[in-house]
Amino acid sequence: MNTERLSNRLAAVAAFVEKGAIVADIGSDHAYLPCFLIHTGQVQHAVAGEVAKGPYDSAVRNVRREGLADAVTVRLADGLLAIEESDAVDTVTIAGMGGPLIATILENGKQRLTHVKRIITQPNIHAKAIREWAVHNDWKITDEQILQEDGKIYEIIVLEKGQATYDDVELLVGPLLSTEKSAVFLEKWERELSEWHRVLDSLEKAEKTEAIRIKSEQLKEQINLVGKVLAI
Repeated sequence: MNTERLSNRLAAVAAFVEKGAIVADIGSDHAYLPCFLIHTGQVQHAVAGEVAKGPYDSAVRNVRREGLADAVTVRLADGLLAIEESDAVDTVTIAGMGGPLIATILENGKQRLTHVKRIITQPNIHAKAIREWAVHNDWKITDEQILQEDGKIYEIIVLEKGQATYDDVELLVGPLLSTEKSAVFLEKWERELSEWHRVLDSLEKAEKTEAIRIKSEQLKEQINLVGKVLAI
């Protein structure tokens, strides 16, 4: 992967960026995604935000090497603090993190989202946290995608401003993904079900503490919800 050829995962994220958007890529790492968007002419300006000095330095080097210093602004900042009013950012991308961390970044920096029209997230795990954040903050899910790369399964959740409500199943597995039920979607949740059953079996053999009881009930509820979607 480099600034001209992305992984399938990041290429899928890039595909949801509207042409002409002004993008802030949060947790940009090597700034591959912003540089790619500039190279392909999809956007004219982007911000690459990084909270860690090492990745920040790497992003700066890549942007300079590609001759894109005028088009990609690299900032060392925590989450959405990388966005400044003068940037006029209308699209935010956050990829390659856990869902709870992405939700925390959005929550902690939501005052920077005033002019943002679209948020494109790619959680590695626990996508539910992002969907729950969206519901509580007046963002709705306008698109979802699930894909597999190098044996791992990734979800992409696209948010736009608006109100929406989702039931427990939709929050867990995705309102659009659960309708499409692609082969990758089915594989993901069959894997999850198998793992949950394994953990539940172990818990049922363990000492019956209150914590064990609560965890068992949570697992049974998740198994029930996903079982309905898969019609198992």
